[in-house]
Amino acid sequence: MNLVRSGALTGFQALVAGFGANPIQLIRASGLSEVQFRNPDTYISYSKMALLLENAAIACDQPLLGLILAGQNRPGVLGDLPATVSSEPSVDLALAELSRHIYLVARGVHLTQSPQGNLVRIQMRFDVGSPKGVNQLLQLSVGHLANIVAGLAGADRFSLNLQLRQPPPSHPDAAGCRFYRCCVFNSDFDGVLVDPAWLKKRPLLDQASIQHHLHERLRDLQAQHPNSLPSQVRAIIAQLLSSGECSVEAIAANLDLHPRMLQLKLKAEGTHYQMLLKETRQAIAEESLMRSDVPITDLALNLGFADIAVFSRSFKSWTGMSPRQWRQKAKV
Repeated sequence: MNLVRSGALTGFQALVAGFGANPIQLIRASGLSEVQFRNPDTYISYSKMALLLENAAIACDQPLLGLILAGQNRPGVLGDLPATVSSEPSVDLALAELSRHIYLVARGVHLTQSPQGNLVRIQMRFDVGSPKGVNQLLQLSVGHLANIVAGLAGADRFSLNLQLRQPPPSHPDAAGCRFYRCCVFNSDFDGVLVDPAWLKKRPLLDQASIQHHLHERLRDLQAQHPNSLPSQVRAIIAQLLSSGECSVEAIAANLDLHPRMLQLKLKAEGTHYQMLLKETRQAIAEESLMRSDVPITDLALNLGFADIAVFSRSFKSWTGMSPRQWRQKAKV
């Protein structure tokens, strides 16, 4: 089960809309929900992201869509991990640390460094597939890698030597893709070639930010580790509740699992979908009642209840109090 932060697609909807396609329709047709893109730390299926990018490239008639999107983004779309690893004494050690911890933001991708002539090859490999291929995913990922390497080295990202195994596009929109002029197609690997002098540099990032990320962000990322299936299911439930799409089938689809397989995996973890749904609803309800003045009717709808009476009965069965009583007690 390979998952990735939805933040890796930062700017996707605006870019696709700018090319005249409907990003919401594309997201839904790829088995995802637009709700999952509201929080960049939400994990989504890597293979469904690959399918979304391929569908979008076709709809937009943009064979370089992945590279264009990467060219509009910065290292921050991968979360705080690039900043965190920049505490290393050199760029090559920072990239090695990134490779060791990349599973925290993207599971199913591997980075390796090796010499190639007088340059260094930084290669990406994916354990990901989709029915329409992964060319756009590779474009986006290699572009993200270039952004990270250049950001750490304090260099021009559009001067890097990008390598892609895929063939060159038949009608590239070179004017709209700043990475195109430095991209080599039909290569024998996916990644970038870097001057070794860049890799010996000290990473160029703000030290105060680095210390903050070291002490706080890694702990947060580990708490959201995508290998924790119950935690991942809770996170998806929280995202989908207000959309009315929060069924076990929808959760399973977003994790690239058959609903039966999801239930079996949850059972092995000592839980099940209905329990996680109840726990998530209760946690959100208690927090909202304690810390906000949201109307109870609105809260019930946001939690996926048909009406306030059903929500009130459920809440009382969880806590022994009505939502109104809970709110009054919490604010005493």
